[in-house]
Amino acid sequence: MNCKQFNSISLEEVLLVLGHLPTKQNEKEAWYLNPFSTESQASFKLDKRINAWYLHSEGIGGNNTDFMKKYLKTSVNEVLDWAQKQNFSSFHQQLHIKKSEPNYKIDEIMDIQNPNLKKYLQVRGLSPKIYNYIKEVRFTVGDKKLYAIGFENLSGGFELRNSFYKGSLLKKDISVINLNCGLRDILSVEVKNIKSSAVFEGFMDALSFIEMQKSFAGDILVMNSIALLNKLMEHLKNYSDINLFLDNDTAGIKCKSQIIKSFPEAKDHCGIYSNHKDLNEFLIHRIKNDVANKSGKRSEKFPEADELQVRHQKPELTDSNRFKRKR
Repeated sequence: MNCKQFNSISLEEVLLVLGHLPTKQNEKEAWYLNPFSTESQASFKLDKRINAWYLHSEGIGGNNTDFMKKYLKTSVNEVLDWAQKQNFSSFHQQLHIKKSEPNYKIDEIMDIQNPNLKKYLQVRGLSPKIYNYIKEVRFTVGDKKLYAIGFENLSGGFELRNSFYKGSLLKKDISVINLNCGLRDILSVEVKNIKSSAVFEGFMDALSFIEMQKSFAGDILVMNSIALLNKLMEHLKNYSDINLFLDNDTAGIKCKSQIIKSFPEAKDHCGIYSNHKDLNEFLIHRIKNDVANKSGKRSEKFPEADELQVRHQKPELTDSNRFKRKR
């Protein structure tokens, strides 16, 4: 497949394969939440008439190739290699045949087994320590069989990630992990008895926190989308100790500001990774530095970790001591 062929494919179809659905649309255009980041109001416009996109929040746009280069953060050749594997033609036909019906289904949910997913997690700085908090989800979109790392939310939906895919299945919702008793079933946990919380925008940052920290006792809350901020803040009413680990970008700063306005006691810890966009990027950077220094060992303490006071403790952020699930 060449660029001309790929650019002739409906971008609406490409977005659907990636798990992105419009918030509103008509015959001429469709609006999406930013596929490259998180936001509460859709700023990504698809012009169906010319099959082009424009991201108002960043002032950029282009064709399918431009979109996938930014989405995958890769070269044109790798974009075309990805597109070649998607079999868009038959998928596009099926979209028209069953346009009003859901075009995806979950085939199987299991513990992480696929070596490609394990390798992807390793690239993101994550070890088997975090496997208990995720699943391997095998699913079908159109006529394509796919697999991804799945992070479940409170409504039974999944946030999905692999090397070439970022999306979600079923209903969007926030996620809650209770580290006192392992992988959570929030319906069976007396939330009112849990006082401490750590808040993240996405699950990769939450897993990075689990990877690094040693003795945090409480709940991890993951928004999964800034559009769910209000729902998150309803849950935060149950906590007396709120610790924020949000992204160091415009959306993250706005989100943090709104939370602190409603919960002045909330503590902001983004300064720990101030030179990085988010906690996962910081973790990857730290691992690369450790390798470069040939230390053979990661830093035992998270910089400025003493700023995080959880239940009057000073938790160390390390790579050992797995969380043990209470039975």
